[in-house]
Amino acid sequence: MKKNEEIKKSLAEILELPKDIILDIPKITMVGNLQIYIENHKGIIEYSSNRIRINTKSGVLRIIGKNLLIKNIILEEIIIIGEIQQVEFTD
Repeated sequence: MKKNEEIKKSLAEILELPKDIILDIPKITMVGNLQIYIENHKGIIEYSSNRIRINTKSGVLRIIGKNLLIKNIILEEIIIIGEIQQVEFTD
């Protein structure tokens, strides 16, 4: 981790600020295996009904499932619905 990021992380802990905002890392919220909400993304790399890959500062987020659909997308937020089977970070 870079020194600048270490300082931001320490500052977030001291001030009790959300790390996802200070460090610009993704915040991922799942509702069962039916919906996933991703904040702080950097764009879509791949999109099909069984695989979606999203670029983030922490790496590529890969979502695998069935009948996947991007329900909503705005500048830094994505909502994906469908039968989510796997979520992982890759390089």
